[in-house]
Amino acid sequence: MRTLTHTVTAAEQGQPLRTLVPKVFGLSTHAFRRLKVQEGIRVNGTPRHVSYRVSAGEQVAIHLPSETADNHSSDVPGSPPARSPASLIAYMDEDLIIVRKPAPLATLPGRHGQGDSLREYLADALGLSRDTPYHPVNRLDKGTSGLLCIARHEHAQYVLTRDLHSDRFVREYLAVTDGIPDRPHAVISLPIGREGTGVRRIIRPDGKPAVTTYTVLYAEPSSGHALVRLALQTGRTHQIRVHLASLGCPVAGDYLYGTEHPALSGRFALHSACLQCRQPCSGTLLTFLDPLPAQLASLFHHPEEAVSRSSQAFSAFEKFTAGLLPAQIDHSQM
Repeated sequence: MRTLTHTVTAAEQGQPLRTLVPKVFGLSTHAFRRLKVQEGIRVNGTPRHVSYRVSAGEQVAIHLPSETADNHSSDVPGSPPARSPASLIAYMDEDLIIVRKPAPLATLPGRHGQGDSLREYLADALGLSRDTPYHPVNRLDKGTSGLLCIARHEHAQYVLTRDLHSDRFVREYLAVTDGIPDRPHAVISLPIGREGTGVRRIIRPDGKPAVTTYTVLYAEPSSGHALVRLALQTGRTHQIRVHLASLGCPVAGDYLYGTEHPALSGRFALHSACLQCRQPCSGTLLTFLDPLPAQLASLFHHPEEAVSRSSQAFSAFEKFTAGLLPAQIDHSQM
């Protein structure tokens, strides 16, 4: 069970709990109703009705229900070996997990539960049941690798999802393109919509607004590839892939919008390299970096140059990561 506390200020004195609690803890309507039913609101250790009016100096605590599954996963025939938490998990605390998703690997299970996804890999790595609640905040395509945020309970998911498309939740990517963009830096603002009834997306006037900013970090005419840094201002399905393809420079290995590459079996050259968010309960700024994978760097004739350029590009974020603790592995919950 996750417990959050707040000390009532003089300005808050006299407010009923029904007003104070959702505001100071950032609760959704659903979460607040659940707390009421389960008597999960306490003042100085005593359960109180939501009509109770607080006094300055009192301590208000809420007890969020645990989503822990008690049973651990058993060996499943044909299941992949458990991933090492040190390589899969970049960070973990009571409220969220930051993972380094490998590719190819789906973020979510398929419609019919066929094949393994990040959900199963993470559960195996932590020794948990594969039915343990799983709350990914952002999504990565199966062929995309890199950083992804997972909430550990419903309240954390609510707060992080609310922040997702704001400056409180920053996501930046690295892509290796087939072809070199004409402009070294630009903002692509082209609406994206579905093509027919399939999974493919296209640029179309009646599509949803989509904005991507990109910067070319390294252009190598001899290989025909460029290393591009990208930031999303919106979060449309396949947005980066569609926007780069619209420039005539699709993501290398992108079998849907470009051409498959023999060196990229089952994946394409897109990587979630930087993720910055606010801790959902404390508000602390958290910053994570994941370097350009060697598999993507190897597409260049001079891979060391691509790695160097990508490291320099994100050097400004490094000061934010210095104080972070390594992954805190707690097998009691996801």
